[in-house]
Amino acid sequence: IYLTILLFSFNLIFSQTTNIESPPFKAGENLEYRVHYGIFNASYASLKLSNNDLNDETLLASGYGKTIGLARFFFKVEDYYSSYFDIKKVKPIIFKRNIYEGGYTKNLEVYFDSQLKKATVNNIKNGTVKEVSTKANVQDLERSEKEGLNKSLLSRLQLTKIKLKGCIDGVIKVSNLADPIGKRQLHRELDENLILERVTVPLGVLGVIFESRPDALIQIASLAVRSGNGALLKGGSEAKDTNQAIMDSLDKGLRKSNVGSGALSLLTTRQESLGLLRLDKFVNLIIPRGSNELVQFIQENTRIPVLGHADGICHLYVDNSVDIDKAISIALDSKIQYPAACNAIETLLIHEDVAEIFLKKGLPIFSSEGVTLKGDTKSQALGVKNKADESDWSKEYLDLILSIKIVRNVNEAIEHIRKYSSRHTEAIVTEDKMVAEKFLSSVDSAGVYHNCSTRFADGFRYGFGAEVGISTQTLPPRGPVGLEGLVTYRYYLRGDGDLVKDFASGDRSFSHIDLPL
Repeated sequence: IYLTILLFSFNLIFSQTTNIESPPFKAGENLEYRVHYGIFNASYASLKLSNNDLNDETLLASGYGKTIGLARFFFKVEDYYSSYFDIKKVKPIIFKRNIYEGGYTKNLEVYFDSQLKKATVNNIKNGTVKEVSTKANVQDLERSEKEGLNKSLLSRLQLTKIKLKGCIDGVIKVSNLADPIGKRQLHRELDENLILERVTVPLGVLGVIFESRPDALIQIASLAVRSGNGALLKGGSEAKDTNQAIMDSLDKGLRKSNVGSGALSLLTTRQESLGLLRLDKFVNLIIPRGSNELVQFIQENTRIPVLGHADGICHLYVDNSVDIDKAISIALDSKIQYPAACNAIETLLIHEDVAEIFLKKGLPIFSSEGVTLKGDTKSQALGVKNKADESDWSKEYLDLILSIKIVRNVNEAIEHIRKYSSRHTEAIVTEDKMVAEKFLSSVDSAGVYHNCSTRFADGFRYGFGAEVGISTQTLPPRGPVGLEGLVTYRYYLRGDGDLVKDFASGDRSFSHIDLPL
């Protein structure tokens, strides 16, 4: 019933025309409610309120136009859901969607010019370099540590100068990537003067909800702008000061471009994120980046497509045809380089023929790096002190903890991975190419590696510049999602009075000739 009320409210709001004399909901006698068409064929609401209208109970909703004309929607959770504007935060914003819809206006041509988008991303970079301070991050870290935030989330929350520099390098990389919009993927003559095209276009509006990851804000913002999408960004409360500092910087950068700061908006409350999940008519994709609980909650509480993974349970298998030193080195990097990352291994599978020599040499090294090892019965007999129970095989530690299991062969390793993997990233260390190919072709994960660390599962390391997240679903996009994962395509068919009945009757026939792209 709550959803019915909400949908009824939306239908009522969006069935109005753009010239509103009497708005569907009034905040008071002194409220002027007007809708203005913005650039890029999107509209936004301009609200003029008197002082006596500024209260939390003011019920407003806005957003008109053929495409996304979405001023910020907020939802207040009381006895029921309805569309509330948080008046204290009124800030008209513009979202871009379906960039070719409505024809090629001058503004559209200018805005979606590749060089301008590249300049816009560089403005984001320049704003970030100049404005983001680690001071806000220190405040967040100190407050969150006092509040008992767990170690792995604290690690993700920390925005060091090195991590920030990596983000800036990623933005630069994104600005130099080829424009993903307007690419013709198909060009085909169906018959004379009947031409079919398939052209890439933006998804529209992205809703991104992330925990303890202020660097994700920078990555996603640059990818969204470069791909012609708008984005609603909701960070965790533990990173509120850092996120605001970054957003202020992005705002300054975008104001120097023709895009303007309206392309990105930072949400700050739980009510806003709940409201975001219900904008299935206006938000095209939800991207969660956080805990398993967060991702599952989002998946269960929205009708908007969700991109992402719930866990990062990654495996490394050490085969019997192996260079032991190489295997130990890869295992260490996959675990300790950044244990809080979703692409760090949680389980190490070792072939029984090399288990004794691997553990004899590897145990002191893992111990010196502070890694707690938990093993099955066989590995405990070879020196692993702690016992791994059934739940450990499906656990994402995000910490310096590693489960170890000794297996008979590659087939048993593959079966274990099939049973417990989250289909994120798996790796094999072996000098036997046939075994390697069997592993690569049999393991159904987004990334399957041979003789290298699982930590390479990253958009920047793949040359994408940055990533909005890593998808473990089978359908594309899969793995680290960069620019190409934020676009879709549209079919254009141009004719001259062509009718299907002429083809059905046999008077005309299809030529189906592929033309140059």
